[in-house]
Amino acid sequence: MAPALLLVPAALASFILAFGTGVEFVRFTSLRPLLGGIPESGSPDARQGWLAALKDRSVLASLAWDLGLLLLFVGQHSLMATETVKAWTSQYFGVLQRSLYVACTALALQLVMRYWEPVPRGPVLWEARAEPWATWVPLLCFVLHVISWLLIFSILLVFDYAELMGLKQVYYHVLGLGEPLALKSPRALRLFSHLRHPVCVELLTVLWVVPTLGTDRLLLALLLTLYLGLAHGLDQQDLRYLRAQLQRKLHLLSRPQDGETE
Repeated sequence: MAPALLLVPAALASFILAFGTGVEFVRFTSLRPLLGGIPESGSPDARQGWLAALKDRSVLASLAWDLGLLLLFVGQHSLMATETVKAWTSQYFGVLQRSLYVACTALALQLVMRYWEPVPRGPVLWEARAEPWATWVPLLCFVLHVISWLLIFSILLVFDYAELMGLKQVYYHVLGLGEPLALKSPRALRLFSHLRHPVCVELLTVLWVVPTLGTDRLLLALLLTLYLGLAHGLDQQDLRYLRAQLQRKLHLLSRPQDGETE
């Protein structure tokens, strides 16, 4: 086990990497398609139909490359979340297991964003071109994206952001308080085992609600939607627990007092 003085910088470095990657992900998924930058699709005259795109090697090569990047991210994010890998990383990295998972996820997502290849000559599923849609649809999409990201950040705070990022585990270890999950109730542990992505609906809104849905964006939205759907396994008991926790959080915010989340 690394000395305590080395654990804190390692956990902080992982957190800073994850935070920076999150900011970049907002730019990649929202600011780029809504405010410009790398075009989501080319000019109407340069685009092809769906059948023609399937015969264009340049389009297929770009889509295959993007698919490979997405599979790399999904594979890393899923494999490192398995009990076998978590047990192995806990054995060799100890309390830094969660920080390692967060850092590897951030690096995999960075690869996706930095090496993503747009397909400007590919077909589009929809596009707001004619007025007044060309003005109002991007504005509506922008508002929905802002609301979605605010909800995402709020939900992450409710779900104990410090613990999700691996900071709380190191903090508790340095102070000799044990493992934070050991203090969670059985209902909370059950919820965590079913819910790996607490911001599913909001992320789907960000992925799909865009003024122009080009070929590469469609690939991104489809694959991540499938992945989010497969990782989402809540039942009525989990939903009742979530509702109770939300009410408890709101009560604590209205009446500030010391207390530990169940």
